[in-house]
Amino acid sequence: MPQQLVFEDHYKKLGLEIFSEENLENFNGNRFRTDIKVFFIPSGYELTVDFNHYKTKKPSLFFLTNQHLSIQKGKDESILLFYNRDFYCIQIHDKEVACDGLLFHNVFEIPFVELDPSETTLIKDLFQNIKDELEWKDSSAEEMIRTYVKQIIIRATRKWKKQNLDNETLRIPGNELDIFRDFSRHLEIHFREKHNVAEYADLLHIAPKTLTHKFKNLNLDSPNQFIINRILLEAKRLLFYTDKPVKEIAYDLGYEDPAYFNRLFTNKTGNTPANFKKNYSSGKKYNI
Repeated sequence: MPQQLVFEDHYKKLGLEIFSEENLENFNGNRFRTDIKVFFIPSGYELTVDFNHYKTKKPSLFFLTNQHLSIQKGKDESILLFYNRDFYCIQIHDKEVACDGLLFHNVFEIPFVELDPSETTLIKDLFQNIKDELEWKDSSAEEMIRTYVKQIIIRATRKWKKQNLDNETLRIPGNELDIFRDFSRHLEIHFREKHNVAEYADLLHIAPKTLTHKFKNLNLDSPNQFIINRILLEAKRLLFYTDKPVKEIAYDLGYEDPAYFNRLFTNKTGNTPANFKKNYSSGKKYNI
């Protein structure tokens, strides 16, 4: 079985692990729950991220933070890079790599990029370089690994933009991209206590109508819909993966009136929270 390679220094941690058909069951569970994850997955895999199911037709990179990930099927070798924020914080280094709000925490819930053959070779070489550094354990390994991680993220960010922001269905010009990214980042931080467009517009230092118009001009759903979608995603996670009662989940998500939360959830999903939990809840629960 492939060995897990780990770098640790005080609070900083980064690891690399290889998975294939023989040891996929070792991935599923709670082992990497708190880590930032960059996952290279070859074609032919089937996996679930939160409540979205994927079948990889091309080699792909998935970028995950606190999403729930499980792999149902896979044959060829996949490579998981996992690290904590003390090793490399995507928020602190955002000016360098510009990935937060795109690769991570984007409002579309698109946490992956697909790679062509030349990109696949390049990315696999970068993972191999990280593996070599972890095996050599040289005194300069930490900084070398960090440069390789940045290269993976920068290349993937460029690819994500090309695949998702510059196509026939969605075009976000460069001068509007920062608003989109900042909205995504603020939403990830504040969705539990800020439920109104005006509150996010205030964080972005623009008028609520301006924010709404910007999204409309880009043919996006309204900011209000994105806020609701993020709240509902977290509600589903809590219903599915924990044993928290509905009333407690409502409070966790910033609703003082659980009845209002019940109506919102039912109206948007077509299912009451209790029915969703009953119909979808199965398997191991996580404490989150």
